[in-house]
Formats: sequence, structure tokens, C-alpha cells
Amino acid sequence: MLGIDDPWIWGVYLLCIFSALLCVVYGIINWNRGGEQEPAEIKEEAAWEASEEEMQEEELGI
Repeated sequence: MLGIDDPWIWGVYLLCIFSALLCVVYGIINWNRGGEQEPAEIKEEAAWEASEEEMQEEELGI
């Protein structure tokens, strides 16, 4: 069939197609997961950056 006589080659082709489909399904299911935590993460990063700037100013003696 299609010039491919070896069943191992057919298996590899089928596994590639199934793995690509699995990746698409996984991406659709997890599309927007984790977006609820984003505002808290932004506040945490802003606080961290402010404290880092304070430490740098203390090192420079400003």
C-alpha cells in the first residue's frame, strides 16, 4: 500500500500523526489555564523589582 511494505514504517507514520493530534487536543484543553493567577504574579514581580531597586540604591549609597 503506497509503496510501503514494512509495518514498522506504517507504525511510525501513525504514531507521528497520533502524537500531533494529541498535542493539538492538549493545547485546546489547556488554552487559557493559569490566567487567574496572573494579576497576583504581576503584583509579586512589581514588589520584587521595587525591593531590588532599593538594594541597588543602598549599595551605591544613594
